[in-house]
Amino acid sequence: MQSVLLVDEQDQVIGTAEKMKAHYDGALHRAFSVLIFNSKKELLLQQRASQKYHSGGLWTNTCCGHPTNPENTLEDARQRLKFEMGICTEIQPTFNFQYFVDFGNGLFEHEIDHVFVGNYEGDIPFNADEVAEFKWLSLERLEEEMRNKPEIYTEWFKILYPKIKEYI
Repeated sequence: MQSVLLVDEQDQVIGTAEKMKAHYDGALHRAFSVLIFNSKKELLLQQRASQKYHSGGLWTNTCCGHPTNPENTLEDARQRLKFEMGICTEIQPTFNFQYFVDFGNGLFEHEIDHVFVGNYEGDIPFNADEVAEFKWLSLERLEEEMRNKPEIYTEWFKILYPKIKEYI
């Protein structure tokens, strides 16, 4: 069973919980999101595998996850990027934000999300157990798609996207 880092409002670790229990309880925990851009300033998006425990089949940021090391969220994010998308590249911390989402099915996301940004050119040998497919989109095209079809995007990405533009 995977555990998550429970945190207080200042993002200080106060304990751990089994991942699914934290999501059923709506417990505040630490997460990360990775955003990878190419030289054309297009963002790499993934469509989550349909069997994911929530938000399966929806489009979202390049990768995301829950760190297990309270001292090194950056390294956990790098490892998850490699695991999900098959990418090894430098990523930089940009900002953190807190959000809460009720999925309406007994699951909640209540996270302080650490956002990392990097650049990459090359193949994307993604993990089909985690990712259904991927695409590169310009920010203009992404905004248009999110306006016209918001239901195909994850709830946290809808919250994250407006914040991204300030940092790129």
